[in-house]
Order: sequence, then C-alpha cells, then structure tokens
Amino acid sequence: MIIFPAIDMRQGKCVRLLQGRADQETIYFEDPAAVAQRWEAEGAGWLHLVDLDGAMSASSGNRVIAKKIFSVLRIPVQFGGGIRAMTDLEEVLDAGAARVVVGTAAVQHPEFLAEAIQRFSERIVVGIDARDGRVATHGWNQVGSLEAVAFAKTLARRGVRRVVYTDISKDGMLVGPNVEATRRLAGESQLKVIASGGVASLEHLRSLRALESLGIEGAIVGKALYERRFTLQEAIEAGGA
Repeated sequence: MIIFPAIDMRQGKCVRLLQGRADQETIYFEDPAAVAQRWEAEGAGWLHLVDLDGAMSASSGNRVIAKKIFSVLRIPVQFGGGIRAMTDLEEVLDAGAARVVVGTAAVQHPEFLAEAIQRFSERIVVGIDARDGRVATHGWNQVGSLEAVAFAKTLARRGVRRVVYTDISKDGMLVGPNVEATRRLAGESQLKVIASGGVASLEHLRSLRALESLGIEGAIVGKALYERRFTLQEAIEAGGA
C-alpha cells in the first residue's frame, strides 16, 4: 500500500485544517517546497499536494509553488484543488503533475470529467469527500443529497479508475480513518481507492493495508506526520511497501 505524505497549501504555507474548516488552521511550515523535498528525502514514493485556496475559492496563487515542487522533485506528485476547467488540467499536467484530483467539477460537470478521462485516462483521479456518507463539494463547504457509494459506482461506469476517498469528519482529528466506509466504497464500486482522513497511528495504516485486496491501494497521511506520531519510514513499513 502506498503512503502519500500530504502537503496542504494555504496562502503559500504548509497547513492543516480541522475537518476542512478554514477557521481551524495550524501552520506547520512556511515553505511547502522544502517540506516536499524533506518527504522525498525520507523515502516517499509519492506526494499528495493540495491547493486549499483553489479548492475553496477561485484563487490559484499556490500553483506557482506547486509548479516549483513538480520541478524539484524526482518522485511523482498527485495534485488537487481548484481544478474546474480543461485549462486547469492542462496547466497542471503540463507543469509536471503526475496525476490530478478533480473534486467539485466531477460532481457538477460530468461532461468535463468525461473529456478529462478520454484525454488523460488514469492521470485523472476523482476526489470523493463525504460527510455522513454524502458527497461534499466546494472545499467541503456544501453537502448535497448525493450518496458517496452511489457516486463511486457512477464514476466507475464512466471510466474512472481511481478515487481519493475522504471522510471529512475524520480529517485532521487523529481519531482513525473510517475503515468501514472506505471498505464499503471500494468493495461496491470496484474502484482503486486511496484512503484519506483520520490516520493517527501505525495500526490505522495496517487496518487499511488489510483491505488491499478490495482495491485500497494507498493512504494519505498528513497531521500525524506533522505531529510526529510516527515517522514517514515507519508509515511506509506499516503500509507494507
């Protein structure tokens, strides 16, 4: 199972939010590029990079930093946040992102997603962010009636191969991932799933690794690394990579 250290960028800094709330922010580092290089040096095989400003508004000022990170790292980077149009996709992929996570646009504009899949295939990942089992959009600020597992099944029919699944209630809380919801989504949709939200211990990673046969191929780890609950190397070993 792949361990993805996460870097969330807000106003040019490396931060973590509590359950996606902008008023519950902790700034960990001033220079996201330096943090990215640190994770690479410590053995990361992938990096998960998020532009929170882009996800929450039309701002894309963090993309300059993202492009720097793409250029200085040798490992692949999975990037998300503020991808709403084909021009956004082209810009980020041309700049060096290995994969791009599409969230709100995948829910609201299925024709955009269809074109993105047709053009870029598995370089497109869909982010399914859920609160109480229902899909949230616009930087997690809007929760509609769309059920997460049903949406995942629809994505599979449309040709999507991989999703990042985040239980918002767990994100940043260090209380453990929603293993049962992740298991159900992977098992019923048959998609490849990268789990996100709540990892606080090596045992949490082992519990996700136990579900690899269902298609859970990775876990995103953020706050637990920044709070030094364990090292990246320990996480990689727990993930079985």
